[in-house]
Amino acid sequence: MSTYADVILPLPLENQYTYRIPADLEPLVVRGSRVIVHFGKKRFYTAIVVDVHDRQPQTDYEVKEIFSILDATPILRRPQLRFWEWIASYYICKLGDVYKAALPSGLKLESETTVTYNPDFEADAPLKPNEQAVLDAFGRNVLKQTVSDLEKKTGLRNIVPVIASLMGKGAVGVSEELKQGFVPKTQTYVRLHPDWATEDRMQEAFDAVKRAKKQEQLLVCFLDLTRALNPVLRQEVSKKELLEKSGQSAAILDGLLKRGILQSYEKEVSRLQARMCRLEEPHALSDEQQAAYGKIQDVFAEKEVCLLHGVTSSGKTEIYIHLIRQVLRSGRQVLYLLPEIAITTQITDRLVKIFGDQLLVYHSKFSDNERVEVWNKLLHGKGPMLVLGVRSSIFLPFSSLGLIIVDEEHETTYKQQDPAPRYHARNAAIILAQMHGGKVLLGSATPSIDSYFNAMTGKFGLVELPVRYGAASPPEMILANIRELKRRKQMKDTLFSPILVEKMRQALEAGQQVILFQNRRGFAPMIECKDCGWIPRCQHCDVSMTYHKFHQKLVCHYCGYTIRVPSECPECHSVNIRPLGFGTEKVEEEIASLFPAARTARMDLDTARTRTAYERIIGDFEKQKTDILIGTQMISKGLDFGHVSVVGILNADGLMNYPDFRAHERAFQLMMQVSGRTGRRDKQGVVVLQTSQPDHPLIQMVQQRTYKEMVSWQLTERSMFRYPPYYRLIILVLRSKNPTVLDELSGLYAERLRRRLGDRVLGPVTPPVSYIQLLHIRKIVMKIEIAASIPQVREILESVQQEMRQSTEFRQLLVHYDVDPL
Repeated sequence: MSTYADVILPLPLENQYTYRIPADLEPLVVRGSRVIVHFGKKRFYTAIVVDVHDRQPQTDYEVKEIFSILDATPILRRPQLRFWEWIASYYICKLGDVYKAALPSGLKLESETTVTYNPDFEADAPLKPNEQAVLDAFGRNVLKQTVSDLEKKTGLRNIVPVIASLMGKGAVGVSEELKQGFVPKTQTYVRLHPDWATEDRMQEAFDAVKRAKKQEQLLVCFLDLTRALNPVLRQEVSKKELLEKSGQSAAILDGLLKRGILQSYEKEVSRLQARMCRLEEPHALSDEQQAAYGKIQDVFAEKEVCLLHGVTSSGKTEIYIHLIRQVLRSGRQVLYLLPEIAITTQITDRLVKIFGDQLLVYHSKFSDNERVEVWNKLLHGKGPMLVLGVRSSIFLPFSSLGLIIVDEEHETTYKQQDPAPRYHARNAAIILAQMHGGKVLLGSATPSIDSYFNAMTGKFGLVELPVRYGAASPPEMILANIRELKRRKQMKDTLFSPILVEKMRQALEAGQQVILFQNRRGFAPMIECKDCGWIPRCQHCDVSMTYHKFHQKLVCHYCGYTIRVPSECPECHSVNIRPLGFGTEKVEEEIASLFPAARTARMDLDTARTRTAYERIIGDFEKQKTDILIGTQMISKGLDFGHVSVVGILNADGLMNYPDFRAHERAFQLMMQVSGRTGRRDKQGVVVLQTSQPDHPLIQMVQQRTYKEMVSWQLTERSMFRYPPYYRLIILVLRSKNPTVLDELSGLYAERLRRRLGDRVLGPVTPPVSYIQLLHIRKIVMKIEIAASIPQVREILESVQQEMRQSTEFRQLLVHYDVDPL
């Protein structure tokens, strides 16, 4: 009787696929294993086995055999598979989407099309320019290249038809080859040859090298490091360490290897940094922190989730550390989630001093191989571990998760935007903890209204920490009315109000630091011809292009399309072109003019794309090698600097004016979080908030720090207009290159949804950015009661989608759902 495996492929497929297990692999293939399978005509993929059975498949496709198995033991635990299924169900996406997001790339082998040049090819007729460009990409000694490499070398966006044409002419051939996945790191080690492992034989060895003094010295050093003659105390030594400690060269070691006294061998080593430091005890908690810690324990006795609402600089991290230690001592695991990779740099230094090698760090700035090693250490490791990471860390193979901490739980970066699964890590973490019988602690100085509402209604526990650590005073909040200042010509041709300039000068003279916040990168959001009003727009997206002065480029921040800054207007040929608005680059330029002696740094997506860049910027500011840090919202997220006395919020109005029901909530959170970067420890800081609307209710709430008043104000509006947390939002996003077909089908789609869901369905609407990468966009908004069953809603949505698929034109649409959108 044949045995079969149902598998998940890393593709957005409607169903799982069934493969026959070869007889020789039957004992090895189990649920959670990775297997290599054929899918489609020629492609190989890594699939995950979700079930093994002997039921004859009832399929409309030929059941193929599994090609090979990759794992001696499963790489996925059963609770992970259940978690994947929940993600796919709740966020209305495919299991293959979850698989692609969950597994590190190093664990996903798949084949890649390889093109091989025929060196004997002779063209019968002149080749087309694109065909010649492809052949020119092959060098004299390079006869084989991947399709992706050829695309990069030729710059051709649609290269497949060109390759197909060359295949027809006999110029090239194509094949599928598996790409290499995770590669273990090895290091050369040195050991004593077994034939010399006695004291008598060792004496002979020294006799043999007594005239080769350097070999003799190296041998003595080797014995000191390894204690090779003592089977109880024997240790390993790497070639690198041996040469460093002995001060000898590789040639001297080669002499001992040739004599057969020593042997070299390769050993698999970890890429993860060893935590070589003396462990410290956590700081003692203050009375206020100790009280909050006790209340959290009380909440966890009754509820699964607790919200810790602690003002900035109240010492929430110290409470986290004490809770982590308690859970680790109980033998369970802890996941500590952060919204930004930038924060992990600072917090890692604090955690490693307390938890040492129990700490693992996981985020996308690590290499694929490093992430696989973290995965394997969790999968095969024993004992309690603490994982510090960003949102993707929820997919790691935990076995006994006792606590999940979601720090800065209000942050929008916890929500995956594109591609699917469009999950919210905070909400998914609550389900993950439930599956493990663990607890969840949400922490923030400005909690999301959704979480605070859940705490107010008793779904979550609530613990408040209303005072700063050490009774430090909150920063002084100064409003600068830029409209009035410009009217009086006290702020002409400058980004900075006089009060902000004066406060910065005082801080710099006192050896203190300054943070300037402008939530827009680049030099200016756009440029404009002063004579005819022409503004350059992206060729592929419905947006103006951002001016980046340093590189003299205009860049689309949606698709990355880039052009040089024109020397004249293409419409009227005027050279009178000016930037409109300002970004972090312009702030940096003006600061250099105002304070030429100050050491400045800029932290945005342009300057902090790599892990080392993040660490350098934060490390230099922390060590006071930088005086002024200019940044976007990256600098608002939980960073702790002890010498910042001034924060400038340069354009508060720009934070509030978005067509979104959460705009005021987010603006309040951003301004309060940025303000919290100053006046930490025992110093009172100053925040200068520049606005043209000083009497706006939100600006007044920020100045007076009345978070609860802001929540009450926003909840009143949301209840009135059926928004979260009173209703659940689901947005159906439809995209197409054909706007006519898109309008027709999105209207029909909305009509059919309304037949099933009534007035819960709104739209279709055209978003402010109506097309991205030449795909026009329409959205249908559904407001669903919180008590409604998501599986039932999904059933309705899939039923309507099945109806829509009957239309041949529906194939021109790309459709996805966004559940709980931001």
